[in-house]
Amino acid sequence: MSTYSYETLSEALADLAARGFTNNFELKSDCIECRDPERSFKAEDFEIVEYYRFEGNTDPGDEEVVYAIESKDGTRGVLVDAFGAYSGELSPELLAKLRIER
Repeated sequence: MSTYSYETLSEALADLAARGFTNNFELKSDCIECRDPERSFKAEDFEIVEYYRFEGNTDPGDEEVVYAIESKDGTRGVLVDAFGAYSGELSPELLAKLRIER
């Protein structure tokens, strides 16, 4: 999905911010939210431009995913979430949008 490669989560976040993904998104049951500016986006309102998976150093089960997201109105930011932790908590549309293949 991307030509970028990162060793650490912090490295990915710093580079994405430098490339304009400056907002932080929070995952809700049927949308993602951005606090500044205060906005929410349903699955059909945004695209995942890039994503990166990171495994924990001591436990490969400790995985996080960084999603670089751009909304239809041009809002760009990142969503950081534990891989697979949300499967029963999200709307089917949002779950399908965030699904990545292992």
